[in-house]
Amino acid sequence: MWKTKNSINKEIWKYFLLFSILILSFLWLFQVLFFGSYYKSVKINDVKTVANQIKKNYNNLDFEESINNLALDKEVCIEIIDKNLYSLYTSSFFGKGCINNSNKTSNYELDFIRDDVKEKSYNYINSRFNSETLVYALRLKNDKYAFINTSITPIDQTSKIIRKQLILVTAVVLILSFIIAYYISRHISKPIIKMNEAAKSLAKKDFKVIFEESKIDELNELASTLNYAKDELSKTDELRRDLMANVSHDLKTPLTMIKAYAEMSIDLHKGKIKKQKEDMNTIIEETNRLTLLVNDILALSSMQSDIETLNLEEFDLITLIKDILKKYKVLEELENYKFELFHEEKSLLITADKRKMEQVIYNLINNAINYTGEDLTVTIKVTKENNNVLVEIIDTGTGIKEEDIPYIWDRYYKSEKRHKRNVYGTGLGLSIVKNVLELHKYQYGVKSELNKGSNFYFKIPLKKN
Repeated sequence: MWKTKNSINKEIWKYFLLFSILILSFLWLFQVLFFGSYYKSVKINDVKTVANQIKKNYNNLDFEESINNLALDKEVCIEIIDKNLYSLYTSSFFGKGCINNSNKTSNYELDFIRDDVKEKSYNYINSRFNSETLVYALRLKNDKYAFINTSITPIDQTSKIIRKQLILVTAVVLILSFIIAYYISRHISKPIIKMNEAAKSLAKKDFKVIFEESKIDELNELASTLNYAKDELSKTDELRRDLMANVSHDLKTPLTMIKAYAEMSIDLHKGKIKKQKEDMNTIIEETNRLTLLVNDILALSSMQSDIETLNLEEFDLITLIKDILKKYKVLEELENYKFELFHEEKSLLITADKRKMEQVIYNLINNAINYTGEDLTVTIKVTKENNNVLVEIIDTGTGIKEEDIPYIWDRYYKSEKRHKRNVYGTGLGLSIVKNVLELHKYQYGVKSELNKGSNFYFKIPLKKN
Protein backbone atom coordinates (compact mmCIF):
# COMPACT_ATOMS: atom_id res chain seq x y z
CA MET A 1 0.00 0.00 0.00
CA TRP A 2 2.82 2.41 0.87
CA LYS A 3 6.06 2.68 -1.07
CA THR A 4 7.85 4.83 1.51
CA LYS A 5 7.78 5.26 5.26
CA ASN A 6 6.21 8.73 5.12
CA SER A 7 4.11 8.36 1.97
CA ILE A 8 1.05 10.56 1.51
CA ASN A 9 -1.15 7.42 1.52
CA LYS A 10 0.09 6.48 4.96
CA GLU A 11 -0.19 10.02 6.34
CA ILE A 12 -3.78 10.51 5.12
CA TRP A 13 -4.81 7.08 6.39
CA LYS A 14 -3.16 7.71 9.76
CA TYR A 15 -4.82 11.11 10.31
CA PHE A 16 -8.24 9.88 9.17
CA LEU A 17 -8.03 6.88 11.50
CA LEU A 18 -6.86 9.11 14.35
CA PHE A 19 -9.84 11.40 13.75
CA SER A 20 -12.22 8.41 13.93
CA ILE A 21 -10.62 7.19 17.17
CA LEU A 22 -11.00 10.64 18.71
CA ILE A 23 -14.71 10.73 17.81
CA LEU A 24 -15.24 7.25 19.26
CA SER A 25 -13.30 8.17 22.40
CA PHE A 26 -15.57 11.15 22.86
CA LEU A 27 -18.65 8.91 22.50
CA TRP A 28 -17.30 6.40 25.02
CA LEU A 29 -16.37 9.16 27.45
CA PHE A 30 -19.81 10.71 27.18
CA GLN A 31 -21.82 7.48 27.33
CA VAL A 32 -19.85 5.74 30.08
CA LEU A 33 -18.47 8.43 32.37
CA PHE A 34 -20.97 11.25 31.96
CA PHE A 35 -24.11 9.33 31.10
CA GLY A 36 -25.34 9.27 34.73
CA SER A 37 -24.92 13.01 35.32
CA TYR A 38 -26.44 13.82 31.94
CA TYR A 39 -29.42 11.54 32.65
CA LYS A 40 -29.87 13.23 36.04
CA SER A 41 -29.90 16.74 34.52
CA VAL A 42 -32.45 15.66 31.89
CA LYS A 43 -34.79 14.18 34.50
CA ILE A 44 -34.55 17.30 36.68
CA ASN A 45 -35.52 19.43 33.67
CA ASP A 46 -38.44 17.06 32.96
CA VAL A 47 -39.70 17.43 36.54
CA LYS A 48 -39.51 21.22 36.31
CA THR A 49 -41.37 21.15 32.98
CA VAL A 50 -44.18 19.08 34.54
CA ALA A 51 -44.31 21.44 37.54
CA ASN A 52 -44.75 24.45 35.24
CA GLN A 53 -47.56 22.69 33.37
CA ILE A 54 -49.33 21.89 36.63
CA LYS A 55 -49.19 25.51 37.73
CA LYS A 56 -50.43 26.64 34.35
CA ASN A 57 -53.28 24.14 33.79
CA TYR A 58 -54.42 23.24 37.31
CA ASN A 59 -57.84 24.93 36.98
CA ASN A 60 -58.55 23.70 33.42
CA LEU A 61 -61.28 21.14 32.77
CA ASP A 62 -58.94 18.72 30.99
CA PHE A 63 -56.25 19.00 33.70
CA GLU A 64 -56.21 15.34 34.68
CA GLU A 65 -55.96 14.03 31.13
CA SER A 66 -53.25 16.49 30.05
CA ILE A 67 -51.16 16.00 33.22
CA ASN A 68 -51.53 12.23 33.04
CA ASN A 69 -50.25 12.26 29.45
CA LEU A 70 -47.38 14.53 30.46
CA ALA A 71 -46.44 12.22 33.35
CA LEU A 72 -46.43 9.25 31.00
CA ASP A 73 -44.33 11.12 28.45
CA LYS A 74 -41.78 12.35 31.00
CA GLU A 75 -41.86 9.13 33.08
CA VAL A 76 -42.68 10.89 36.35
CA CYS A 77 -45.22 10.23 39.10
CA ILE A 78 -47.62 13.00 40.07
CA GLU A 79 -49.72 13.19 43.24
CA ILE A 80 -51.93 16.08 44.39
CA ILE A 81 -53.12 16.18 48.02
CA ASP A 82 -54.87 18.58 50.37
CA LYS A 83 -53.62 19.86 53.74
CA ASN A 84 -55.00 16.76 55.45
CA LEU A 85 -52.77 14.55 53.26
CA TYR A 86 -55.83 13.30 51.40
CA SER A 87 -54.96 12.26 47.81
CA LEU A 88 -56.97 14.27 45.26
CA TYR A 89 -55.17 13.04 42.14
CA THR A 90 -52.58 10.40 41.33
CA SER A 91 -51.12 9.84 37.85
CA SER A 92 -51.54 6.43 36.26
CA PHE A 93 -47.78 5.99 35.64
CA PHE A 94 -45.83 4.17 38.37
CA GLY A 95 -42.26 3.71 37.25
CA LYS A 96 -39.04 2.76 38.98
CA GLY A 97 -38.61 6.10 40.69
CA CYS A 98 -42.16 6.56 41.95
CA ILE A 99 -42.81 6.85 45.69
CA ASN A 100 -46.47 6.26 46.43
CA ASN A 101 -48.37 5.78 49.68
CA SER A 102 -47.18 2.21 50.04
CA ASN A 103 -43.42 2.82 49.80
CA LYS A 104 -42.73 6.35 51.08
CA THR A 105 -39.39 6.51 52.77
CA SER A 106 -39.96 9.76 54.61
CA ASN A 107 -42.82 12.02 55.49
CA TYR A 108 -41.77 14.73 52.98
CA GLU A 109 -45.42 15.72 52.37
CA LEU A 110 -46.01 16.81 55.95
CA ASP A 111 -42.64 18.55 56.00
CA PHE A 112 -43.50 20.61 52.90
CA ILE A 113 -47.01 21.51 54.17
CA ARG A 114 -45.54 22.85 57.39
CA ASP A 115 -42.74 24.70 55.56
CA ASP A 116 -43.79 28.14 54.29
CA VAL A 117 -42.30 27.89 50.79
CA LYS A 118 -43.88 27.66 47.34
CA GLU A 119 -41.52 25.05 45.87
CA LYS A 120 -38.99 22.62 47.30
CA SER A 121 -37.10 19.54 46.18
CA TYR A 122 -36.18 16.36 48.11
CA ASN A 123 -33.74 13.57 47.33
CA TYR A 124 -34.32 10.03 48.56
CA ILE A 125 -33.03 6.54 47.98
CA ASN A 126 -35.91 4.40 46.85
CA SER A 127 -35.47 1.25 48.97
CA ARG A 128 -37.63 -0.82 46.67
CA PHE A 129 -35.43 -0.26 43.59
CA ASN A 130 -32.30 1.00 45.36
CA SER A 131 -32.25 4.07 43.11
CA GLU A 132 -31.87 7.76 43.78
CA THR A 133 -35.22 9.53 43.54
CA LEU A 134 -36.04 13.21 43.19
CA VAL A 135 -39.26 14.60 44.71
CA TYR A 136 -40.32 18.08 43.65
CA ALA A 137 -43.00 19.70 45.84
CA LEU A 138 -45.23 22.51 44.57
CA ARG A 139 -47.74 24.63 46.55
CA LEU A 140 -51.03 25.22 44.65
CA LYS A 141 -54.07 27.37 45.37
CA ASN A 142 -56.73 26.54 47.99
CA ASP A 143 -54.36 24.54 50.21
CA LYS A 144 -53.55 22.04 47.50
CA TYR A 145 -50.10 20.50 47.05
CA ALA A 146 -48.50 18.68 44.13
CA PHE A 147 -45.63 16.21 44.44
CA ILE A 148 -43.69 15.08 41.37
CA ASN A 149 -41.15 12.29 41.75
CA THR A 150 -38.92 10.38 39.39
CA SER A 151 -35.78 8.29 39.37
CA ILE A 152 -32.59 10.16 38.55
CA THR A 153 -30.48 6.99 38.35
CA PRO A 154 -30.20 5.46 34.84
CA ILE A 155 -31.99 2.18 34.38
CA ASP A 156 -29.39 -0.61 34.44
CA GLN A 157 -30.82 -2.51 31.50
CA THR A 158 -30.86 0.62 29.33
CA SER A 159 -27.23 1.36 30.21
CA LYS A 160 -26.20 -2.17 29.27
CA ILE A 161 -28.00 -1.92 25.93
CA ILE A 162 -26.32 1.43 25.18
CA ARG A 163 -22.87 0.00 26.00
CA LYS A 164 -23.41 -3.06 23.80
CA GLN A 165 -24.59 -0.81 20.99
CA LEU A 166 -21.56 1.44 21.48
CA ILE A 167 -19.19 -1.53 21.17
CA LEU A 168 -20.85 -2.54 17.91
CA VAL A 169 -20.75 1.06 16.61
CA THR A 170 -17.05 1.30 17.52
CA ALA A 171 -16.19 -1.85 15.59
CA VAL A 172 -18.16 -0.77 12.53
CA VAL A 173 -16.75 2.77 12.56
CA LEU A 174 -13.15 1.52 12.84
CA ILE A 175 -13.61 -0.87 9.93
CA LEU A 176 -15.31 1.77 7.79
CA SER A 177 -12.65 4.33 8.74
CA PHE A 178 -9.91 1.97 7.64
CA ILE A 179 -11.59 1.31 4.28
CA ILE A 180 -12.64 4.92 3.60
CA ALA A 181 -9.23 6.27 4.64
CA TYR A 182 -7.56 3.83 2.26
CA TYR A 183 -9.66 4.91 -0.73
CA ILE A 184 -9.44 8.63 0.12
CA SER A 185 -5.65 8.43 0.40
CA ARG A 186 -5.50 6.57 -2.90
CA HIS A 187 -7.80 9.12 -4.54
CA ILE A 188 -5.70 12.09 -3.37
CA SER A 189 -2.25 10.55 -3.80
CA LYS A 190 -2.79 9.06 -7.26
CA PRO A 191 -2.72 12.40 -9.18
CA ILE A 192 0.20 13.60 -7.00
CA ILE A 193 2.18 10.47 -7.84
CA LYS A 194 1.44 11.03 -11.54
CA MET A 195 2.61 14.66 -11.26
CA ASN A 196 5.80 13.47 -9.58
CA GLU A 197 6.49 11.04 -12.43
CA ALA A 198 5.77 13.78 -14.98
CA ALA A 199 8.12 16.17 -13.11
CA LYS A 200 10.90 13.55 -13.28
CA SER A 201 10.38 13.34 -17.04
CA LEU A 202 10.45 17.13 -17.27
CA ALA A 203 13.76 17.14 -15.39
CA LYS A 204 15.11 14.93 -18.21
CA LYS A 205 14.05 17.67 -20.70
CA ASP A 206 10.96 15.84 -21.92
CA PHE A 207 8.88 18.93 -22.71
CA LYS A 208 6.06 16.87 -24.26
CA VAL A 209 4.98 15.61 -20.84
CA ILE A 210 1.54 16.74 -19.61
CA PHE A 211 0.56 17.29 -15.98
CA GLU A 212 -2.94 15.82 -15.80
CA GLU A 213 -5.74 17.53 -13.88
CA SER A 214 -7.89 15.79 -11.25
CA LYS A 215 -11.19 16.35 -9.44
CA ILE A 216 -9.47 18.34 -6.66
CA ASP A 217 -9.29 22.11 -7.23
CA GLU A 218 -5.94 22.60 -5.49
CA LEU A 219 -4.35 19.80 -7.52
CA ASN A 220 -5.86 21.23 -10.71
CA GLU A 221 -4.26 24.59 -9.90
CA LEU A 222 -0.93 22.85 -9.26
CA ALA A 223 -1.21 20.97 -12.56
CA SER A 224 -1.95 24.21 -14.44
CA THR A 225 1.05 25.92 -12.79
CA LEU A 226 3.35 23.01 -13.66
CA ASN A 227 2.09 22.94 -17.26
CA TYR A 228 2.75 26.67 -17.51
CA ALA A 229 6.24 26.21 -16.03
CA LYS A 230 6.87 23.39 -18.51
CA ASP A 231 5.88 25.61 -21.46
CA GLU A 232 8.12 28.41 -20.21
CA LEU A 233 11.04 26.00 -19.75
CA SER A 234 10.45 24.72 -23.26
CA LYS A 235 10.60 28.28 -24.62
CA THR A 236 13.73 28.98 -22.58
CA ASP A 237 15.42 25.86 -23.88
CA GLU A 238 14.47 26.78 -27.42
CA LEU A 239 15.79 30.32 -26.94
CA ARG A 240 18.99 28.88 -25.47
CA ARG A 241 19.54 26.72 -28.55
CA ASP A 242 18.78 29.67 -30.83
CA LEU A 243 21.13 31.87 -28.82
CA MET A 244 23.97 29.39 -29.10
CA ALA A 245 23.36 28.96 -32.84
CA ASN A 246 23.22 32.68 -33.53
CA VAL A 247 26.15 33.63 -31.30
CA SER A 248 28.19 30.88 -32.98
CA HIS A 249 27.18 32.29 -36.35
CA ASP A 250 27.98 35.86 -35.30
CA LEU A 251 31.37 34.78 -34.00
CA LYS A 252 32.18 32.64 -37.00
CA THR A 253 31.45 35.31 -39.63
CA PRO A 254 33.92 38.01 -38.45
CA LEU A 255 36.55 35.36 -37.65
CA THR A 256 36.24 34.00 -41.18
CA MET A 257 36.52 37.54 -42.57
CA ILE A 258 39.58 38.31 -40.42
CA LYS A 259 41.29 35.12 -41.53
CA ALA A 260 40.39 35.64 -45.18
CA TYR A 261 41.63 39.24 -45.33
CA ALA A 262 44.78 38.38 -43.42
CA GLU A 263 45.59 35.59 -45.91
CA MET A 264 44.69 37.88 -48.82
CA SER A 265 46.98 40.59 -47.48
CA ILE A 266 49.86 38.13 -47.22
CA ASP A 267 49.35 36.10 -50.41
CA LEU A 268 47.61 38.36 -52.95
CA HIS A 269 48.39 41.90 -51.87
CA LYS A 270 52.02 41.48 -50.91
CA GLY A 271 53.80 44.73 -51.64
CA LYS A 272 50.54 46.56 -52.43
CA ILE A 273 50.36 49.05 -49.58
CA LYS A 274 46.98 50.49 -50.54
CA LYS A 275 45.32 47.07 -50.76
CA GLN A 276 46.98 45.90 -47.57
CA LYS A 277 45.69 49.03 -45.82
CA GLU A 278 42.15 48.22 -46.98
CA ASP A 279 42.58 44.67 -45.74
CA MET A 280 43.77 45.92 -42.35
CA ASN A 281 40.77 48.28 -42.08
CA THR A 282 38.42 45.39 -42.79
CA ILE A 283 40.17 43.26 -40.16
CA ILE A 284 39.88 46.11 -37.64
CA GLU A 285 36.15 46.52 -38.41
CA GLU A 286 35.50 42.81 -37.96
CA THR A 287 37.54 42.81 -34.73
CA ASN A 288 35.44 45.70 -33.46
CA ARG A 289 32.35 43.73 -34.36
CA LEU A 290 33.63 40.76 -32.34
CA THR A 291 34.41 43.04 -29.41
CA LEU A 292 30.88 44.50 -29.58
CA LEU A 293 29.33 41.03 -29.53
CA VAL A 294 31.40 39.88 -26.55
CA ASN A 295 30.67 43.11 -24.65
CA ASP A 296 26.94 42.79 -25.29
CA ILE A 297 26.90 39.17 -24.10
CA LEU A 298 28.84 40.09 -20.96
CA ALA A 299 26.60 43.10 -20.27
CA LEU A 300 23.41 41.09 -20.67
CA SER A 301 24.71 38.20 -18.57
CA SER A 302 25.82 40.58 -15.83
CA MET A 303 22.47 42.37 -15.67
CA GLN A 304 20.42 39.17 -15.69
CA SER A 305 22.55 37.78 -12.86
CA ASP A 306 21.66 40.86 -10.74
CA ILE A 307 25.35 41.70 -10.47
CA GLU A 308 24.97 45.15 -11.99
CA THR A 309 24.17 48.12 -9.78
CA LEU A 310 23.27 51.62 -10.84
CA ASN A 311 25.89 54.36 -10.72
CA LEU A 312 23.54 57.35 -10.65
CA GLU A 313 24.77 60.74 -11.79
CA GLU A 314 23.32 63.93 -13.26
CA PHE A 315 24.01 64.58 -16.96
CA ASP A 316 22.53 66.26 -20.01
CA LEU A 317 20.47 63.80 -22.05
CA ILE A 318 20.52 65.93 -25.24
CA THR A 319 24.32 66.13 -25.20
CA LEU A 320 24.56 62.36 -24.67
CA ILE A 321 22.35 61.63 -27.69
CA LYS A 322 24.32 64.06 -29.87
CA ASP A 323 27.60 62.39 -28.86
CA ILE A 324 26.15 58.97 -29.75
CA LEU A 325 24.95 60.18 -33.17
CA LYS A 326 28.48 61.34 -34.03
CA LYS A 327 29.51 57.66 -34.15
CA TYR A 328 27.15 57.13 -37.07
CA LYS A 329 28.70 59.80 -39.34
CA VAL A 330 30.33 57.04 -41.36
CA LEU A 331 26.89 55.59 -42.20
CA GLU A 332 25.64 59.01 -43.27
CA GLU A 333 28.65 59.50 -45.56
CA LEU A 334 29.05 56.00 -47.00
CA GLU A 335 25.53 54.52 -46.98
CA ASN A 336 23.30 57.64 -47.06
CA TYR A 337 21.58 57.01 -43.69
CA LYS A 338 19.73 59.98 -42.19
CA PHE A 339 19.59 60.63 -38.45
CA GLU A 340 17.09 63.28 -37.38
CA LEU A 341 17.08 64.55 -33.79
CA PHE A 342 14.14 66.63 -32.51
CA HIS A 343 14.18 68.16 -29.04
CA GLU A 344 12.22 71.03 -27.48
CA GLU A 345 14.80 71.92 -24.84
CA LYS A 346 18.41 72.86 -25.50
CA SER A 347 19.42 70.71 -22.55
CA LEU A 348 17.66 68.24 -20.27
CA LEU A 349 19.31 67.24 -17.02
CA ILE A 350 18.40 63.78 -15.78
CA THR A 351 19.72 61.53 -13.01
CA ALA A 352 20.54 58.00 -14.17
CA ASP A 353 23.42 55.63 -14.89
CA LYS A 354 25.03 57.44 -17.81
CA ARG A 355 26.95 54.45 -19.20
CA LYS A 356 23.87 52.22 -19.16
CA MET A 357 21.61 54.89 -20.69
CA GLU A 358 24.19 55.24 -23.44
CA GLN A 359 23.82 51.49 -24.04
CA VAL A 360 20.02 51.84 -24.25
CA ILE A 361 20.06 54.68 -26.80
CA TYR A 362 22.88 53.11 -28.78
CA ASN A 363 21.09 49.74 -29.06
CA LEU A 364 17.73 51.32 -29.97
CA ILE A 365 19.39 53.34 -32.76
CA ASN A 366 21.17 50.19 -34.00
CA ASN A 367 17.82 48.38 -34.06
CA ALA A 368 16.24 51.23 -36.04
CA ILE A 369 19.17 51.19 -38.51
CA ASN A 370 18.73 47.46 -39.10
CA TYR A 371 14.99 47.64 -39.76
CA THR A 372 14.29 51.09 -41.18
CA GLY A 373 12.69 51.51 -44.61
CA GLU A 374 14.10 52.39 -48.03
CA ASP A 375 14.46 56.06 -47.02
CA LEU A 376 17.16 54.94 -44.51
CA THR A 377 15.82 57.45 -41.97
CA VAL A 378 16.05 57.10 -38.19
CA THR A 379 14.25 59.71 -36.06
CA ILE A 380 15.01 60.49 -32.42
CA LYS A 381 12.52 62.63 -30.47
CA VAL A 382 13.00 63.98 -26.94
CA THR A 383 9.97 65.71 -25.42
CA LYS A 384 8.58 66.56 -22.02
CA GLU A 385 5.40 64.73 -21.02
CA ASN A 386 3.92 65.67 -17.65
CA ASN A 387 6.72 64.94 -15.17
CA ASN A 388 8.61 62.66 -17.56
CA VAL A 389 11.05 62.94 -20.43
CA LEU A 390 9.77 60.88 -23.36
CA VAL A 391 12.49 59.47 -25.62
CA GLU A 392 11.37 57.96 -28.95
CA ILE A 393 13.46 56.19 -31.59
CA ILE A 394 11.45 55.77 -34.80
CA ASP A 395 12.13 53.80 -37.97
CA THR A 396 10.15 53.52 -41.22
CA GLY A 397 10.44 49.76 -41.72
CA THR A 398 7.90 46.97 -42.11
CA GLY A 399 6.80 47.08 -38.48
CA ILE A 400 6.13 44.27 -36.04
CA LYS A 401 3.16 41.93 -35.85
CA GLU A 402 1.02 42.51 -32.76
CA GLU A 403 1.43 38.90 -31.58
CA ASP A 404 5.25 39.23 -31.81
CA ILE A 405 5.55 42.41 -29.71
CA PRO A 406 5.69 40.69 -26.27
CA TYR A 407 8.63 38.55 -27.44
CA ILE A 408 10.90 41.05 -29.23
CA TRP A 409 12.69 41.85 -25.95
CA ASP A 410 13.92 38.26 -25.63
CA ARG A 411 17.46 37.36 -26.59
CA TYR A 412 17.68 36.49 -30.28
CA TYR A 413 13.91 36.29 -30.66
CA LYS A 414 13.13 35.77 -34.33
CA SER A 415 9.72 36.45 -35.78
CA GLU A 416 8.60 33.39 -37.72
CA LYS A 417 12.11 31.98 -37.18
CA ARG A 418 13.64 34.17 -39.88
CA HIS A 419 16.64 35.85 -38.34
CA LYS A 420 17.65 39.06 -40.07
CA ARG A 421 21.39 39.63 -40.13
CA ASN A 422 22.26 42.83 -38.31
CA VAL A 423 24.02 45.71 -40.04
CA TYR A 424 24.98 47.04 -36.62
CA GLY A 425 24.82 45.31 -33.24
CA THR A 426 24.63 41.69 -32.12
CA GLY A 427 20.97 40.73 -31.88
CA LEU A 428 21.07 41.16 -28.09
CA GLY A 429 20.32 44.89 -28.16
CA LEU A 430 16.63 44.90 -27.19
CA SER A 431 17.25 42.42 -24.39
CA ILE A 432 19.93 44.75 -22.98
CA VAL A 433 17.54 47.72 -23.35
CA LYS A 434 14.85 45.86 -21.41
CA ASN A 435 17.20 44.95 -18.56
CA VAL A 436 18.68 48.46 -18.20
CA LEU A 437 15.27 50.19 -18.23
CA GLU A 438 13.82 47.74 -15.72
CA LEU A 439 16.88 48.24 -13.53
CA HIS A 440 16.08 51.99 -13.60
CA LYS A 441 12.35 51.22 -13.16
CA TYR A 442 11.48 53.26 -16.27
CA GLN A 443 8.38 52.71 -18.38
CA TYR A 444 9.14 51.46 -21.87
CA GLY A 445 7.45 49.87 -24.86
CA VAL A 446 6.94 49.90 -28.61
CA LYS A 447 4.22 51.14 -30.93
CA SER A 448 4.22 49.48 -34.33
CA GLU A 449 2.05 49.06 -37.41
CA LEU A 450 2.76 46.73 -40.29
CA ASN A 451 4.36 48.53 -43.24
CA LYS A 452 4.44 51.79 -41.26
CA GLY A 453 7.48 51.31 -39.05
CA SER A 454 8.06 51.08 -35.31
CA ASN A 455 8.39 53.56 -32.46
CA PHE A 456 10.45 52.37 -29.49
CA TYR A 457 10.09 54.62 -26.46
CA PHE A 458 10.93 54.97 -22.78
CA LYS A 459 10.08 57.54 -20.09
CA ILE A 460 12.52 59.08 -17.63
CA PRO A 461 10.95 60.68 -14.52
CA LEU A 462 12.10 64.23 -13.89
CA LYS A 463 13.16 65.43 -10.46
CA LYS A 464 10.53 67.51 -8.66
CA ASN A 465 11.61 71.02 -7.68
